[in-house]
Amino acid sequence: MKKIISIAISALLFAACSPKVYVADQLTYSGYRIKQDAAKDAAVTSMLQPYSDSVNSTMNGVIGTAASSLEKGNANGSLGNFMVDAMLEAAAKQYKRNVDAAFVNTGGIRLTQINAGPITTGKIFELMPFDNLLIIQEMKGSQLQVFLDHISARGGWPVAGITFSIKNKKAINVLVKERALDLGATYIIANSDYVANGGDDCVMLKEIPQINNGALIRDALISYVKQQTALGKKVEASTAERVKTLD
Repeated sequence: MKKIISIAISALLFAACSPKVYVADQLTYSGYRIKQDAAKDAAVTSMLQPYSDSVNSTMNGVIGTAASSLEKGNANGSLGNFMVDAMLEAAAKQYKRNVDAAFVNTGGIRLTQINAGPITTGKIFELMPFDNLLIIQEMKGSQLQVFLDHISARGGWPVAGITFSIKNKKAINVLVKERALDLGATYIIANSDYVANGGDDCVMLKEIPQINNGALIRDALISYVKQQTALGKKVEASTAERVKTLD
């Protein structure tokens, strides 16, 4: 049986260097892990180097262009809107379903800004360094209302396909695809597996079945940027006030 080498990549960012350098930090060989910082053997370093070079080439590769600076901001930040718009589109394609809305928790957005100009693969990895899965859940409008109330109590999250206002830490005037929320209707939402599994205290989602085909949110973002580039477009994000605070 052939021995399998699986490479675990961690990005070591050097503030004074541009472009950024990504270094293969460790590898697993037939179940044995070798840390590069602990193994000074020249053969190990030599083994890791091709992977390090490959990672640098991939991570520093430009996949698209931001038309303007994308900012994290609040629930209506352009960076968050870029992410949820990409998630909504990707979920519909991945699961071949009519997905009504998409959400991203603000804590899951790991950059405060993507500058106008070239977007690299590495920048998307910095934005979404976790292997969070893009999942969908089918739920009643009443369950969606509870979820919206929860994120409203936290000041709101970036959303796509849905708009609402926050008053007294509750979601009101909820519109799903421009139609009033029906508590008895069924909706399909896209989310990360982290949130769906109860992350950020979203316990109301834990008991709702998930549909999961292993798609990563990070891959959805990369594909979205590449798709815009293939269409001859720059990446733009809405700054519309999808979440209004009335307090």
